[in-house]
Amino acid sequence: MRRVTLFVNGSARNGKVVAVYGTLSDLLSVASSKLGIKATSVYNGKGGLIDDIALIRDDDVLFVCEGEPFIDPQTDGRAQEELTGAHTDWLTLNVGGRYFTTTRSTLVNKEPDSMLAHMFKDKDAWGNKQDPRGAFLIDRSPEYFEPILNYLRHGQLIVNDGINLLGSSACFVGVLEEARFFGIDSLIEHLEVAIKNSQPAEDHSPISRKEFVRFLLATPTKSELRCQGLNFSGADLSRLDLRYINFKMANLSRCNLAHANLCCANLERADLSGSVLDCANLQGVKMLCSNAEGASLKGCNFEDPSGLKANLEGANLKGVDMEGSQMTGINLRVATLKNAKLKNCNLRGATLAGTDLENCDLSGCDLQEANLRGSNVKGAIFEEMLTPLHMSQSVR
Repeated sequence: MRRVTLFVNGSARNGKVVAVYGTLSDLLSVASSKLGIKATSVYNGKGGLIDDIALIRDDDVLFVCEGEPFIDPQTDGRAQEELTGAHTDWLTLNVGGRYFTTTRSTLVNKEPDSMLAHMFKDKDAWGNKQDPRGAFLIDRSPEYFEPILNYLRHGQLIVNDGINLLGSSACFVGVLEEARFFGIDSLIEHLEVAIKNSQPAEDHSPISRKEFVRFLLATPTKSELRCQGLNFSGADLSRLDLRYINFKMANLSRCNLAHANLCCANLERADLSGSVLDCANLQGVKMLCSNAEGASLKGCNFEDPSGLKANLEGANLKGVDMEGSQMTGINLRVATLKNAKLKNCNLRGATLAGTDLENCDLSGCDLQEANLRGSNVKGAIFEEMLTPLHMSQSVR
């Protein structure tokens, strides 16, 4: 039976005497158990790799490693400290359970004002704790520490593709936090630039009908769908049930909203320019200060039997075509309807005070009890009126 003395790679203390039997894999298994490491290879005292158990002789001194290159304990800085007490240049760091071997000058010279430099500039200056193998313990993430150590070695920022640094979307942020922790100022600048360059470009593309229908189907019927400021430009939203949806300040320009149900929808300050809303249900709709210039609203229904009035106060309705729409009690106060087509509209009890009706075609409209005080009716057409228009309706 052969006996050998096993040491951890680069160490000359805490050796274990074991019996050699079976195969090389059996010896590695015993070494892993005795030394508390995951042994993958064995070297003799001169750095020769043992790849056959037949090469081992009785009383050999062997060094077991976890995949790293052979470290001669006679020249390794940490081992020299163990054997002679000398303050040498080689160090092994145990960062979160992973070992890194580097030189003291690497940790000190490039960033002399960093925490790492202060930790290892002078021997025992910080009272650094060591594990049983003599490696200095640092309780940080090894994945994020490795790019920092490589940066201190050669001045280049290298991050592995597999490192996920902030949730699922960012790169370099985890390393940035480690750099801030250790005070690696020059690396912080590199990382901030890398983070800025890695941000995806903002997507301003309009929401399509298919995407929006998916949102609608996923929303409970009793919940309000909030679509403030979203971009629907050019989308086909015709014949959809859009009741009570908040479209405040949304971009709905050139949309097809024909036959859509927009009952009590909030379209305040929304952009509806050039859109088609023919035959849409607009009962109780809120369109304060919205922009519907050039839109088509033929045959729309603004009249709510319950008495809830549509509010288009201050809206820009230049050149709109609202022919045949039901607008009883609608609020169009101080709205702009210049050059609009309002033929055959029902405007009974409508509020048109201060409204710009210049060059509007109001032929065949029902303006009974409508309030036109202070409105601009220059060039407006009032032919074939269903009810007489009294001066009291249009004069302050």
